[in-house]
Amino acid sequence: MNGVTGRMGYRQHLVRSILPIRDQGGVTLPDGSRVQVEPVLVGRNADKLKELATLHDVEHWTTDLDTAIGDADIVFDAAMTNLRPATLSKAMRQGKHVYTEKPTAETLAEAIELARLQAETGVTVGVVHDKLYLPGLVKLRRLVDEGFFGRILSLRGEFGYWVFEGDSQAAQRPSWNYRKEDGGGMTTDMFCHWNYVLEGILGQVKTVTAKTVTHIPTRWDESGKEYAATADDAAYGIFDVTTPDGDDVVAQINSSWAVRVFRDELVEFQVDGTHGSAVAGLRECRAQHRSHTPKPVWNPDLPVTEPFRDQWLDVPANADLDNGFKLQWEEFLRDVVAGRPHRYDLLSAARGVQLAELGLQSSAEGRRLDIPEITL
Repeated sequence: MNGVTGRMGYRQHLVRSILPIRDQGGVTLPDGSRVQVEPVLVGRNADKLKELATLHDVEHWTTDLDTAIGDADIVFDAAMTNLRPATLSKAMRQGKHVYTEKPTAETLAEAIELARLQAETGVTVGVVHDKLYLPGLVKLRRLVDEGFFGRILSLRGEFGYWVFEGDSQAAQRPSWNYRKEDGGGMTTDMFCHWNYVLEGILGQVKTVTAKTVTHIPTRWDESGKEYAATADDAAYGIFDVTTPDGDDVVAQINSSWAVRVFRDELVEFQVDGTHGSAVAGLRECRAQHRSHTPKPVWNPDLPVTEPFRDQWLDVPANADLDNGFKLQWEEFLRDVVAGRPHRYDLLSAARGVQLAELGLQSSAEGRRLDIPEITL
C-alpha cells in the first residue's frame, strides 16, 4: 500500500477498507471460501510508517518501494499523481495486479499508455470509483434503472466546502493541492470523479464547457510558510451527456474549495426527468414523483408558504450499504481471485483524465470542446 501515510491512503483505504477486511477474516468468495489480505505499508517516512504499523497491528512496512512491488501480489497506489505512472507501470510489467487512486496520470497520453500496458500484461487493474458505491448514489442509480425519472432532462451537482487558507486556521487539504507544478488543481482532482459519476448514472459524456478559477491566490503550507496558489481551486462545468437510449442530458457541476456549505451534504446531485426528480448526496437520496409535484406560483410580493423540502420522500436503502471504498476493494479482490477484469479499469480512468485535460483547455480557450472516444 504505497502512499498510506497520506490522507486518503490512510483513512479510506487502510483504516476503513483493508483493516476491516482483514479483521472480518477476509473477503467471501462465491463458493463460500475466503481470501485474506495482509497489508504492507509503504512510504517515504519511516517514523510515520512504524507508528501506523504499531497502532494498527500491521507486521510489514518499508520505505523500499521497488522491493515491496517485487514481493507483492497486489500493488495499491495513493501517492502523488506525478509519481503514479512510474509505480503502476513497474508493477504491471512485473505481473502484479494493481489497484489505484485517481487521477492515474497528469496527462492523457500517460493515462492511455497505462491502459495499453494493462491490456498487454493482462493483469487485473482497478481504479477507485468510490462515489458510485456510496449509499446516496446507489439509490440514485436504482431510480434510473427502474425508470423512475422517465426521460432524464438534466443533472445539477454541487460539490465543495471552505478550505482554510492556512494562516489563522490550518488547511484541511495538503498544500500541494494548490500548486499546479505539483499536480494540484480542482479540475485535475475532481473532473475524473465527475466523468465516472456521469458515466455511471447517466451515460457517455460528449462535450465539456468549463471555467476554472483560482479564487484564493495566496495560502500557507503545513509549516506556516506563505505560498502562491498556482492551481485552480474552483471549476464550473457544463457537460452534454447521451444516455444509453440516445436521450440528450445537460449536466452542470460546480466544484469549489472556496464555498461555504448551505446544503445537506458536501456533494449533492439533482436529477430531473419528465416523471420525477431526485436529490442524492453521499448517503441520502430524496425523490419527488410528478404526481406529488406541487404547483408553485411566482409572486415576489408574498412570503413563500410552500414547505418545498418537506414535499420530498426519502429513498430507502433496502439493504445494508457498507463503506463505499471497502465495497469496491472487496469487488476488486474477488475479480483478482477469479482472474477477470475489474469493471472500473485504466481505460475508464483515462476518460477521467481526458475530461480534466479538456476542461482546462475549454477554460483557457473559452469554448465548448467535443470529447473524442479513446482507442487503445
